[in-house]
Amino acid sequence: MAEQKKKKKFDFGLLARIVSLAAPYRRLFVMTIVLAISLAPISMLRPFLISVMVDDYILFNDIPGLYKMAVVFFIVVVVAVALRYAMIYYSSLLGQYVVRDLRKNVFNHITSLRLRYFDQTPIGRVTTRTINDVETINTVFTQGLITMSADLLGIFAVIGIMFFTSWKLTLLVLSVFPLLIIAAYIFKEKVKVAFEKVRGELSNMNAFLQERITGMNIIQIFNAEKQEMRKFKKINRKYTQANLDAITYYAIFFPVVEMINYLALAILVYLGATYVIEDQVSLGALIAFPWYINLLFSPVRMLADKFNTLQMGMVAGDRVFLELDRQEIIKDNGYNKVEALSGKVEFKNVDFSYDEENRILKDVSFLLDAKKTLAIVGSTGSGKTTIINVLARFYEIEGGEVLIDDMDLKTIKLKQLRSKMAVVLQDVFLFQGSVYDNITLKDASISRETVEQAAKSIGADRYIDALPNGYDYEIMERGANLSMGQRQLISFVRALVVDPDILILDEATSSIDTETEEVIQYAIEKLISKRTSIIIAHRLSTIRNADYIMVMEKGRIIEFGNHQSLMEVPEGKYRELYDMQFATEESLV
Repeated sequence: MAEQKKKKKFDFGLLARIVSLAAPYRRLFVMTIVLAISLAPISMLRPFLISVMVDDYILFNDIPGLYKMAVVFFIVVVVAVALRYAMIYYSSLLGQYVVRDLRKNVFNHITSLRLRYFDQTPIGRVTTRTINDVETINTVFTQGLITMSADLLGIFAVIGIMFFTSWKLTLLVLSVFPLLIIAAYIFKEKVKVAFEKVRGELSNMNAFLQERITGMNIIQIFNAEKQEMRKFKKINRKYTQANLDAITYYAIFFPVVEMINYLALAILVYLGATYVIEDQVSLGALIAFPWYINLLFSPVRMLADKFNTLQMGMVAGDRVFLELDRQEIIKDNGYNKVEALSGKVEFKNVDFSYDEENRILKDVSFLLDAKKTLAIVGSTGSGKTTIINVLARFYEIEGGEVLIDDMDLKTIKLKQLRSKMAVVLQDVFLFQGSVYDNITLKDASISRETVEQAAKSIGADRYIDALPNGYDYEIMERGANLSMGQRQLISFVRALVVDPDILILDEATSSIDTETEEVIQYAIEKLISKRTSIIIAHRLSTIRNADYIMVMEKGRIIEFGNHQSLMEVPEGKYRELYDMQFATEESLV
């Protein structure tokens, strides 16, 4: 995949795009840069002042002057500490602001993507992009770009003041500098590869955990815990090894830098002392230079690490931007603004496939008049649910036309189209929160009175009132603390509160007990008389009163009519299914 390709060259265009995320906070960004620039020369003043204090005051026994210089030194230290604190705080603040905005943008974009994207992308990977990768971009501002700028300025500043203090001692120190540069470069390249592997393995682990936790009931029902544990151990081992590889490079690099540091210090002490004795270098300069060495080597040592941090932030940014640049969205080019729909639905020669290869709908054509009810039946995989997905524009058709009220589906504003529809699915999804929040989906325009009235209209109110705290009862994730029937009733009320012009029921009563089904069936019969309704059902006894019944097989319509007319076809598919189901129900009784 494109996101997994390793970039061989530093991508300045990508860095510019990441930096542009701070555009709304220009003042804060500029302030952090100014702080970084100011910090470099002030930090260099401390060893320089030590050198002056030794050469101009201590050696001449000027105690009053020494006191004054001590006060100046203290002020410089306080200013340096204050600037360091301000730079760290404001760069972190900038990073958090950027991450907050970016996370909102990513989530908003993800919610606009077509369902095909989620069919093909593991949820764990999407979670990694939205949380882990976005958070990693924060390091570009907190530990990368700005702090690296401060470190680079510090290196040039310390080299400049070293030459100003003593060019001979400076050349001695710089004689080992190439060794430090080589070590830092090797470390940077090795850790970059290790960190890229860490990010990849983390994404794999998140995807694995998301899928297994969601399907935990299947794992336990089929006693697959040991097999899944073996798979997890393998993924966990790869992730751990990737982290250990990165740690190993750190464990090697930092001691190597310390050795080079001590080598420079040894050369400085050995030859520098000779220069002092020969009066070629002052004693103050010799005392200050070990401090200069630390100020020089420490940023170089950290630059290699920070450069990798910057690159990891850029790798994460590349992945996040890849998601943001995806055009897998349903294009809303609609220009028809509809306040209400009569509900006339027409399919004309519609073709559709989920993978652009295997067609699910093949030349499907039918007409559903407004305020009428259409029941769709057929075997699994015949294309029943696909009809709904196409009608709600979750997926785009590949051929033909879909018309609502004689308007092409694509010409109707997408948000308005879906606001006029309500769908009740067999697999009910409930969010963590109260019953009331799950019904309204936190839409402030839906009043509590509307919710209670909708619940009463289908007889769901007594089931909801029976819960602790009623409508304020807290539902666990995916409705784990509710029965299937309770979840289905809540989803039915959720559909009714929007007062849809087109009502779609996809196996809405298939997982409900007989008593609850009778409640919902009674409500359905009242509701479908006022609006266009499409019902998908396996229980054919529940759809006998539908205005139209459409029988599908392998993506094609093979029969269309009402119950009576279809039952009169001697060898018809509908009659075969009905007789088979009726015989099964009789045998069960």
